[in-house]
Amino acid sequence: MTHPARTILIPDDASTPGTVTLARRLVAEGLGTALLLAVVVGSAIMGDRLAGGNAAIALLVNSIASGCGLVVLILAFGAVSGAHLNPVVTLSEAWQRNLPAGLALPYAGAQVAGAFAGVAVAHLMFGEPVFAAAAQARTGAGLWWSEGVATFGLIATITGCTRTRPAATPYAAALFIVAGYWFTASSSFANPALTLARAATGTCAGIRLADVPGYVLAQLAGAAAAGCVSSWLYPRAPRAVVAELAERAPADRVVA
Repeated sequence: MTHPARTILIPDDASTPGTVTLARRLVAEGLGTALLLAVVVGSAIMGDRLAGGNAAIALLVNSIASGCGLVVLILAFGAVSGAHLNPVVTLSEAWQRNLPAGLALPYAGAQVAGAFAGVAVAHLMFGEPVFAAAAQARTGAGLWWSEGVATFGLIATITGCTRTRPAATPYAAALFIVAGYWFTASSSFANPALTLARAATGTCAGIRLADVPGYVLAQLAGAAAAGCVSSWLYPRAPRAVVAELAERAPADRVVA
């Protein structure tokens, strides 16, 4: 989630001081996604237990904790991997040529693995089984449409901010997710790795495995639409401008 003009600065030579290897990027994506899921699932469990049956209070707790956690994680891991923490963000960055296409699959794999690890971390904190099949039904046209809208808005927010005010991107993305908890019928998963991993929690944060494909397809469709619209609204800088900005950038900045 960083400025596309600096994308060509991604270093791979581990012998050069300040560079970031592929292994470090993947660990950052996996660890960041794990912590994100621990926040999302853990706060959902805590909110549900403390709210005394008040669903609004439980959702408020979950949304605030998730938004706060997301902005911190983006700030913490952004300099290493870009802190995508989400396969649709990675695919969007690759499609816009802000990330080498060959990194998209490794990034997504690290995100999915991290997401399941985060669910396990949350469960162990609250005395739940490490993994448990979700029974929470989340299906239907309204929820699929909600996921498409939520993902469209997230990708549009990230692209628009990185093209115009990159320093605001972590805060804008997190605030949109907090809003999405409330204005969408699906509570704004907007993340295929998160969606799949939440099929492994039997808590209130879960989603039945059978309902995961509908959510993921809607997320992919929303991301694709946002990528097309945002690329038209915010055209890429000319190559000469990109090169000039790259020369001015610190050599140890990582923007993948």
